[in-house]
Amino acid sequence: MSDVSPSEQPDVRGQSRVPLHTRHIALQGYRRADGLYDVEGHLRDTKSYDRASHGVFVKAGQPIHEMRLCITIGVDFVVRDVQVESATVPYVGYCDAIAVSYGKLKGMKLGAGFMREARSLFGGVNGCTHMTELIGAVATAAFQTMSEELNASAVDRPFQLDGCHALRTDGAIVKAFHPKWYNADGI
Repeated sequence: MSDVSPSEQPDVRGQSRVPLHTRHIALQGYRRADGLYDVEGHLRDTKSYDRASHGVFVKAGQPIHEMRLCITIGVDFVVRDVQVESATVPYVGYCDAIAVSYGKLKGMKLGAGFMREARSLFGGVNGCTHMTELIGAVATAAFQTMSEELNASAVDRPFQLDGCHALRTDGAIVKAFHPKWYNADGI
């Protein structure tokens, strides 16, 4: 570590601690003019101190990783296109060389089993840990991006039901806001 001394920040218990690593993940969903949707994830890792590792020197606050993953999907949640960018990586020519492999997402459908399949395709030496992490975040953001369109019908069951504790079909929220799909007997 360098002479830079980041300020201490107490945790929720009042425990003193010094920040070392920050990972920012930003997700953005877009409706396109052609009726498709782009869902983009951006990951940025920084350290609070100057870092030298395996011949790579990075100043405090500068990115160690800066990556972007954008998937294009339709209302059927099938991946139509994939764009990957590794703007900053520790090992140029190596980390970024795997980006082309993420084209294998094309044709896959976001839904049950999607992440299991993605991990089997891009786990270990077959992918970049950080880019693969972005896949799950982008997939989740896709459902949020399209939630209004998906739930516009008063006829179709809202996709979120039984997807979390609050929206369980035997719960108070579903009884109050989605009574048609309320099931007092349980999930």
